[in-house]
Amino acid sequence: MAAVRPVPLTFYVSRFTLQLRNRQRDRRLNLPFLRRILRHVLTEQLRLPAAELCFHFVSAGEMARVNWRFLQHEGSTDVITFDHSNAERGTRNAETALHGEAFICVADAVRQAREFKTSWQSEVIRYAVHALLHLRGHDDLQPAQRRVMKCEENRLMRELERCFDLRELEKHSARETRE
Repeated sequence: MAAVRPVPLTFYVSRFTLQLRNRQRDRRLNLPFLRRILRHVLTEQLRLPAAELCFHFVSAGEMARVNWRFLQHEGSTDVITFDHSNAERGTRNAETALHGEAFICVADAVRQAREFKTSWQSEVIRYAVHALLHLRGHDDLQPAQRRVMKCEENRLMRELERCFDLRELEKHSARETRE
């Protein structure tokens, strides 16, 4: 009888670096909760092997400066994403690690939440998801591409709303939690 060689098993350990920097005072953010949400999106929904990401939560003034400096657009905007990976558009796939950063304006999230009759917490998380989709290669410059991206964004948000209470993004002071 011939000896049977065991098939080697390959174990893949995912590697994620997530930096969250709160540089605004419009709303108090629960950054550990947001980190859990982002890890869930990366591992469970997008099933990515690795990512090195930084999310900057900024004021409208700082976002306007970033918008002008890098895009030559005046005023604040909701989210700006910078892709620092070497992958070219169209070559990204499920095995491609993400490397980038996103600037998210919390004040714009508060304003747009009123306009769209949603919560500011949901808007902030939507902007983070939007940034991740850009880093995955989605584009929203053309109407057809925008529809595809919006459909995927909505799908991911529905899943997040099933798994998490997005209102937990608002950090309460110790005094508020005791009352």
